[in-house]
Amino acid sequence: MTSKGFARRAAVRLGRPPKGLAGAVEERILGAARKVFLERGFEGASIEEIAEAARSGKPTIYARFANKRAIFTAVMMRDVVSRIEQFKTDVPTEATTEERLATAAIAALDWTLSSERMGMMRLAVAEAQRFPDLASTVSQTARERSTEVAARLLGEMAQSGELGTLPAFASEHLATTARLFLDLVVVPILVQALFRVNLEPLRAEIGPHVTRSVAFFLAACRNGGFIPVGTD
Repeated sequence: MTSKGFARRAAVRLGRPPKGLAGAVEERILGAARKVFLERGFEGASIEEIAEAARSGKPTIYARFANKRAIFTAVMMRDVVSRIEQFKTDVPTEATTEERLATAAIAALDWTLSSERMGMMRLAVAEAQRFPDLASTVSQTARERSTEVAARLLGEMAQSGELGTLPAFASEHLATTARLFLDLVVVPILVQALFRVNLEPLRAEIGPHVTRSVAFFLAACRNGGFIPVGTD
């Protein structure tokens, strides 16, 4: 092999990975960091342990993240915020309005209460005093993204059946309606879950809670209770 050929191979081996692989490397680092942060907390985690878990050298990590705080920020924004956009569920079109909304609500709660998601949210709460700006950003952005996802889901459901005839599901009101749906159906269970070690008893409460909440939500929608003040 010529000296030029050897140099080219060395450059590929020692330099940054090709663009197609750069994202995979970062995902591996963030996945490993999430695992370490969940096990150790922010204070107990170390770059060395994250590097070992990611099967990456420390230079590879520092080429992407300035310090442990930057890694923690990236993990939180990815796992608490970005993954909200991945939520999807199939709602049967032949079911009643109540059944369709209940199906969506139960799917959202089951998704939210997964052990890893709850672990990340508890970690965000635990580190809020250390990172107040991050906690505020995560909370606000998660609220905005979850509202967008819920509005999209409710908008799809409103394309057929009774929901499409209700003013609360008109396009100009949909974001407000979606937020109220989440605040009424999802948030109360989520708040309880944040402070419980054993979630199984809470899971047993999901069905009855959803039934009551959806009935209240629909009664308000049918009687104009969810139309913002000052609109027709």
